[in-house]
This record gives sequence, structure tokens and C-alpha cells, in this order.
Amino acid sequence: MARIAGVDIPREKRIVIALTYVYGIGKTSAQKILAEAGISEETRVRDLTEDELNKIREIVDGYKVEGDLRREVNLNIKRLMEIASYRGIRHRRGLPTRGQNTKNNARTRKGPVKTVANKKK
Repeated sequence: MARIAGVDIPREKRIVIALTYVYGIGKTSAQKILAEAGISEETRVRDLTEDELNKIREIVDGYKVEGDLRREVNLNIKRLMEIASYRGIRHRRGLPTRGQNTKNNARTRKGPVKTVANKKK
């Protein structure tokens, strides 16, 4: 397995897909990285030379990925919560922050339904 930015990327996948296993690199970023490194997107990770891997690692070092990016995102959310903005309050309460309807949906954010049946008299 090749390690890029502290992440083991799968050997059998195409390099353009394998790079997306790194937090902060999507498909578009992966394509830009490979274009800059001069490597074909169709190449499998197992077929890469050590030289090509080092070239990719150098380019990825210029991006904010993994721990640094996760830390920045968490600090941004904490800041919103501290200043008590609308979005921060939604984060604090565990509700959707981007204007979604919550009367019927939003089960992912709200968690499982906690209903108590009415006792028949």
C-alpha cells in the first residue's frame, strides 16, 4: 500500500480514485494533482514508481488535507457556536444547519424518533 498524507491508499484502484481516500481531496482535486504531476488518471496505484509517488506526495503537501483540514473545520464550527450565530445554535442543538425542512425529515441530524404511545383509558 502506498501512503500519501498519512493515509494508506488502495493498491488495486486507479490513482485518480485512490487519491480521494485522503480527507480533503475530491475527484476534481485528484485530477488537478495528477495533471500537475504528469501522471495518467488510468494508472493503477500498484503500477506507480517510487518517483511518481514522491511527485504526488510533494504536490499534496501544498494542499490542506487530513488533520489540519479537520482541525480547521472543527474550529470554524466551534467559533459559530461561541458567537451564537443561527448556524452555531443549529449545530449546538444537532439540527440541520442549511435550511432543510425539519417537520417531516432530518432524521439523520435529529436521531431516532423517541415517541411514547398514549395509554388507552
